[in-house]
Amino acid sequence: MPTQEHESEKIARQRSQLLQWYALNRRDLPWRRTPDPYAIWVSEIMLQQTRVAAVVERYKAFLERFPTLTALAQAPEEDVLALWSGLGYYRRARMLHKAARFVADYQQGILPTTSDALLLLPGIGTYTAAAIASIAHNEPVAVVDGNVERVLCRLSGWDAGSRKGGGAAVRRQVEIFANRLVHPDHPGDFNQAMMELGATVCLPRSPLCAQCPIAADCLTKGEHKTAPRPRMVSREVAYALAVRSPHRHRPGHREVLLEQRPAHLTVMPGLWELPALHDSAVPPSELRMTVRHAIMQVNYYVRIRTVGVDDVESLAVYGGERSWTPLHEAHAMPLTGLTRKVLARAQLLPPLALAGMTRTGGEDF
Repeated sequence: MPTQEHESEKIARQRSQLLQWYALNRRDLPWRRTPDPYAIWVSEIMLQQTRVAAVVERYKAFLERFPTLTALAQAPEEDVLALWSGLGYYRRARMLHKAARFVADYQQGILPTTSDALLLLPGIGTYTAAAIASIAHNEPVAVVDGNVERVLCRLSGWDAGSRKGGGAAVRRQVEIFANRLVHPDHPGDFNQAMMELGATVCLPRSPLCAQCPIAADCLTKGEHKTAPRPRMVSREVAYALAVRSPHRHRPGHREVLLEQRPAHLTVMPGLWELPALHDSAVPPSELRMTVRHAIMQVNYYVRIRTVGVDDVESLAVYGGERSWTPLHEAHAMPLTGLTRKVLARAQLLPPLALAGMTRTGGEDF
């Protein structure tokens, strides 16, 4: 049975190995070039359930438009959602904006420096609070996201993570282990090393164990047992793409019909989208394109129908406020990710409007 001294030596070795590996293998990401707590906060919120590749350009654009917490707090919510469009999970943007306003109004625009104090802000949970406090303020508290949990479960030989059938008991074990393992002097770099290891080496499927700096201590050495993934449900839907040129003397000035989702909806309220059609079946002669779109466990097979101005009322479901929007203004609106993709594919938005639009955690494929 290993002694306490032996365990302490092993943990010290693992800390050193992880930090050395991270120094040599860390990806050069924009949020790793700044000690600004606000910028780190924005990156952590954007990265929740969203791929790094989809975040990079959006993060740069967001900070260019809202370079400080005060600038974000003073902005209209619609402007914030417009820059978030395509990242999905729009509640994150609303809570980020709400928290920024709270800090501006009641804390002189300065984010708290400890994880406990950060937890009191709207939309900041244990993971985000620990990430900001450890990276920006060197607080020795562990960050546990899905990647870190997977690394620690495999390292310890635990079959299922808390999200994969292990439940609260495993979650508590993981948190205890993570806080014992975190480097007391370099918690920010250590936490990022753990997240980087899970994101690039200790992958959910086919982990690259030969490249792992702590493989010698791993009790799993490969994939660990997890509960089966939930089955995806498929649905077919259709939307109207209606475009008009209202000014005869300005043929290049075109407008697209958009509809704003009602505020009472729980999914993407307030965002603008194409009007939905009553019938998901579209005549081949009027089919503009097909798009596959995923939200949570649902795969949507979307048909886009070219609809004339006079046919909109009879073919489309009236689901909210409608507006004929000039195409040169549409790209700056808070559009759903699906709508932005459709308009870009139809060459109705400028190419830059699709910057960074790769697959995200809950939006389009």
